[in-house]
Amino acid sequence: MKVLIYTLLSLTIPCSVHASDIHKWQDKDGQIHFGDRPPAETETEIITITPDIYQSPAVEGLSPAFGTDDVRQNGAGSQHKVVMYSTSWCGYCKKARRYFAENGIPYVDYDVETSAKGKRDYRKLGAQGVPVILVGNKRLNGFSQDSFNKIYKLR
Repeated sequence: MKVLIYTLLSLTIPCSVHASDIHKWQDKDGQIHFGDRPPAETETEIITITPDIYQSPAVEGLSPAFGTDDVRQNGAGSQHKVVMYSTSWCGYCKKARRYFAENGIPYVDYDVETSAKGKRDYRKLGAQGVPVILVGNKRLNGFSQDSFNKIYKLR
């Protein structure tokens, strides 16, 4: 049961990083619950959740031959600090692209399904979901504006 709860919590991290406190409480039947709105007059424990940000292994060259179908170069300049490994169908990838465009953040986007370099780097990173966003040597799995801003400002 605990594994299921931790799994569910880990799936909500990209969505809840910017949310209010997460509470843990036990109901009258002994069931453990997690949520941001516990029942009134219930003793709760506040759970600390940190975004999935950590050091990333180096991947070779971030300056591929642009203009190919499998690599999208976005923003001004040729020196990119932001690299995203994504797919065309991923909702969080689309949110990240939109956020980068709206905020003038230059980035390189590799489609892990159609790009040879994207597939190779994705395997090397040991990634298991998309998007994977690299900012220098920092890595973010998934996307939320708050989590991205934390690592983007550290560069």
